[in-house]
Amino acid sequence: MNGGDEVGGSGELPQPLDWRFSQVFGERSAGEEVQEVDIISAIEFDKSGDHLATGDRGGRVVLFERTDSKNASGARRDLEGTDYPLRHPEFRYKTEFQSHEPEFDYLKSLEIEEKINKIRWSQTANGALFLLSTNDKTIKFWKVQDKKIKKICDINTDSSRTLGNGSVASSSNSKSTNACLTNGGLPDKVNNSLSNDFSLPPGVPLLRLPVVTTSHETSPVARCRRVYTHAHDYHINSISNNSDGETFISADDLRINLWNLEISNQSFNIVDVKPANMEDLTEVITSAEFHPTHCNTLAYSSSKGSIRLIDLRQSALCDSHSKLFEDTETPSSRSFFTEIIASVSDIKFAKEGRYILSRDYMTLKLWDINMDSGPVSTFQVHEYLRPKLCDLYENDSIFDKFECCLSGDGLRVASGSYSNLFRVFGVSPGSTETTTLEASKHPMRRQVTTPSRPSRSLSSITRAVRRGAAESPGVDGNANSFDHTTKLLHLAWHPTENSIACAAANSLYMYYA
Repeated sequence: MNGGDEVGGSGELPQPLDWRFSQVFGERSAGEEVQEVDIISAIEFDKSGDHLATGDRGGRVVLFERTDSKNASGARRDLEGTDYPLRHPEFRYKTEFQSHEPEFDYLKSLEIEEKINKIRWSQTANGALFLLSTNDKTIKFWKVQDKKIKKICDINTDSSRTLGNGSVASSSNSKSTNACLTNGGLPDKVNNSLSNDFSLPPGVPLLRLPVVTTSHETSPVARCRRVYTHAHDYHINSISNNSDGETFISADDLRINLWNLEISNQSFNIVDVKPANMEDLTEVITSAEFHPTHCNTLAYSSSKGSIRLIDLRQSALCDSHSKLFEDTETPSSRSFFTEIIASVSDIKFAKEGRYILSRDYMTLKLWDINMDSGPVSTFQVHEYLRPKLCDLYENDSIFDKFECCLSGDGLRVASGSYSNLFRVFGVSPGSTETTTLEASKHPMRRQVTTPSRPSRSLSSITRAVRRGAAESPGVDGNANSFDHTTKLLHLAWHPTENSIACAAANSLYMYYA
C-alpha cells in the first residue's frame, strides 16, 4: 500500500520538510475589518490536485485552477535530485458561484444560514468538473464547465441607407447575407426572392438584426444539477463521495444517509443513533467518511472520542459496527473537560485506506484499521492550552472544530491551532519532525526535536508515540501568547505533492516544501 506502508514501514527516515510561502488569495490589509460572509468555511483539493475549491459563510463556492506546468520533465522525485530549482504549484482564480442562500424553516421557526459546511469533488466527465456542497440542511450537486462565449457582432445592414425600392433592398440584403450565413442566414437566391416580394415604404429604415457569433474564448459556467433536501432533521456536518462514483453519504448529529447522485428525492438511512427517549442521548455523530477504495466501508466518529468502522454488506441499517476504535484514559486523569476535549471533530482516511487520522480538541491521532487496541501515534497540537481549558470553556473556544489532513504519501499529517498557526508532524516510526507555521507571507517556523516517547507497549511497527508536548505553558509553538480569536480551522493537503492550503479568516494561504 502507498500511504499505509509508508506510515508503518521501516528504513531511512524522511528528511524534515522546509516549508515556504507560495501564494495568498484575499489577503487583508492592515486594519481591514473582515466581513462575516467572507470567512472561509471549507477547503478541498480534487483528486488530481489541479483544482481547489473553497466555500465561505456567505454561501459562495470559489474555484481555483493550477497554472504551472504539471508535466514538466520527469517525476517530482527525479526533479528533486537535479540542480534545477523545483517549481512550486501555482493556482489562479477560475470562477465563483452562489451555492446556497439563506432560508427559513417555517415549520420549525428556524433560520437556515447559507454557510458552506463541506465541499467534496466528484469524478470529472467530458471536461466538466463536478462537486457537492452543503450547508446545514441542503446538499447541491454542481457541474462547472467551460462554455464558448457568444458575442454580438456588426449589425447586418448599413444604417445610413434607407429602403427606396425593391432593388435597394435586394442589394442591401445581398450585401449582408454573407456575414449571416454562419449564423443560419439564407443563400443569396432566397434573399433576393424575399426582397423582391416584400418592400417597405420610402423613408423607412432598413430592418437591423444583430449577428451572434461564437468566439474561441471560453468562460466557466456553474449549473446546479441536483438538490438533495428534506433528509436531515439536524445540521449536516459531513458529506463524502463513494469510490464507486455513484453514491455518497451525508451525516448529521444522529443519522447518516446514503444517496445516489442521480436520485435527489430519495435516500437510505444507514446509521441511526437517535434513542427512543432523547434524554438517553449520550453521544452524537461528528464526522463521517467513506473508505477511499472499498465502496462498502465507511467510518464515523462521535463526540465521545470513538471511531466506528461499518460494513454496508452486513445489514441495511448498520446499527452494529464491525470495528470500534477508542483511546481510553486512566480514571485519575479525568476532569470536567475530559469528554468535551475528547470529541472528534474530523476524520480522514489515508490514501490507501489502511490508516485513519482523527482530530480532537487537543491532539491528532493516527489509527491502524487492523489494530483496534489504541492509536498508533498521538500528536499534541497545543498542549500549552491545557491549563487554560477553563477560560476556553467560558468563551466557547473549547467547542471549535479543527480539521486535519494527511499527505499523499502518508508520511506526514497536519492540523490547525490558534493564532493562525498550523502544525505538521512526521508519522514514520522514529520520526521527530514537528513543524509549526503561521498563516502569513512570512511563516515563523520552529523545529521541535524532542525525542519521542512510547505511550504504550506495542511492537516496533505499531508503537504509539506522543509528540509535540514539549512546549512552554501559556505560549504557542513560536513562544508567543496565543490568540483564541484567530483560529485556523480549515486546511487541505495536495493529493500528490507537499503543498498545503489553509484558511485564515477570509484569506487563503498556500505553502509548499
